[in-house]
Amino acid sequence: MPTKPQFKYYLQSKKYVIDEKNDIWSLPIPLSREKPQKADELPLTYGDYFYAVRSFLKKDEFKSITFAISQYLNQNIKPEEIQEIHIYLEKHGEFYHPARIETFINGSRIFFVLNAAISSAGKGFIKREFEILNKLNNEFSFIPKVYTQGKICIKNKNVEISMFLGEWFEGFNEFHISQNKYKQAKKDSIIKIVVWDHEKGNFFLSDDETLELYSQAAMILTCYYNAETFEQIFPWHHAAGDFVIKLQKNNMEMKLITIRQYAPMLKNKNEIAKNNTGSDIYLMLEAMLIFFLNLSIRNRLDRIDGVGEIVWSDNIAVEGTLKGFLKGLSKNSSNNLIPDTLAANFINYISCFSKTDLLQLCNSIVNTYSPMAPELSVIRQNLKNHVDLLYNSIKNL
Repeated sequence: MPTKPQFKYYLQSKKYVIDEKNDIWSLPIPLSREKPQKADELPLTYGDYFYAVRSFLKKDEFKSITFAISQYLNQNIKPEEIQEIHIYLEKHGEFYHPARIETFINGSRIFFVLNAAISSAGKGFIKREFEILNKLNNEFSFIPKVYTQGKICIKNKNVEISMFLGEWFEGFNEFHISQNKYKQAKKDSIIKIVVWDHEKGNFFLSDDETLELYSQAAMILTCYYNAETFEQIFPWHHAAGDFVIKLQKNNMEMKLITIRQYAPMLKNKNEIAKNNTGSDIYLMLEAMLIFFLNLSIRNRLDRIDGVGEIVWSDNIAVEGTLKGFLKGLSKNSSNNLIPDTLAANFINYISCFSKTDLLQLCNSIVNTYSPMAPELSVIRQNLKNHVDLLYNSIKNL
């Protein structure tokens, strides 16, 4: 009988193996980064989580993990070829509890991500996200490939966990706005982007790197914007760690690791999309302007260190967003995803708007946000200055 892979369990923050002998094993897992689990809500322990992930990977003779490895290596792999599987619980997100799956096969290590949805909100997203990632993986490689999905029931707790297995971006790290430790006084406090590098230690980005970060985020979202149907990736949040980066030899690479929804942004989207055959360039330009202005606002929002108060980015984000948006348009045009005339005409189109026009449009966009959105007061406080900077950046093109 072939030897089955050996499982080992870890927490991202711990370097040692977790098992039934550790106190952590029987502790309840938090519902998210900010919310501890209440005893009467979801009595799931770390041990329950690890066993559920193991059950998903073992199901149907390791069908899920062998399929993923076979796809990764482009060759057929059998379960007995996998020596070990290490499961690292990475974090407790708002919707998912992702695990890094480290497989050892033929002397090599191959990594995957397993997203686990425990809450009802997470379960509402996960099946749809799997389908969206599959759909959008054709043109660009900024999002993870996905392999298999399924559900595991923890019978003694009467809890069902939804999961899917996808591509892990090795060497990529989460980032957030943070306070520079070397500020001279409170009124002089400087906010900078800190990268959470768990291997080499956290570090702040330079101004040039920060500009590139905002540029790449805008470029990725623009690449996936459909100018004919008005479909876009939304919502997305820097505060949720949706984007990750890798810095190597002064080169930055960014990925978008989650997509909660991909849908048209306009209210009468079905009728507009049906009537818009690509000939109405003006309508497409109008929709693209709304997309760009909303992108410029959302790209400036984060939470201090990912969990603190909502903050507004440095002004450099405005230049980066415009630069990345135009680069995304260029990529869409070169891939024949939008008409050449649309990309060429957009700058002329937006240049016709006065500063007052742009501010009115931005206010109209913000008025569509939920009145309960915690970022509203921060946006309104900074919106006029934001539009001033945006207007000047457009004029300088």
